Amino acid sequence: MDKKEKKQLETLISQKLELTKRKVLTYREMAAPISPENSIGRISRMDAINNKGVIEVALREEEAKLQGLEYMMKNIDQKNFGECILCEQNIPIPRLLLMPHSPYCVKCAK
Repeated sequence: MDKKEKKQLETLISQKLELTKRKVLTYREMAAPISPENSIGRISRMDAINNKGVIEVALREEEAKLQGLEYMMKNIDQKNFGECILCEQNIPIPRLLLMPHSPYCVKCAK
């Protein structure tokens, strides 16, 4: 990976970090407990509980993505940056650009 590609990747990771942090905060607000004293109907309460479950799954996924992005940003200056942590082969640049939070090549990610 040359310096230009690394700089492009660093910029992308930085942008995705900010976006993911905002998503995590939004999902945390949306996943707040549903107050029982809310005067919504039984069906509406069931729907709200279901939606809360979906939001909690999205929150966990974004938190995992955030961890991966932070890991990659922290290690971007390391000699072995861009290598799969399992097979130690270079991760193709298009994969890094698409999923900068993944420390695995496509083969090992499966």
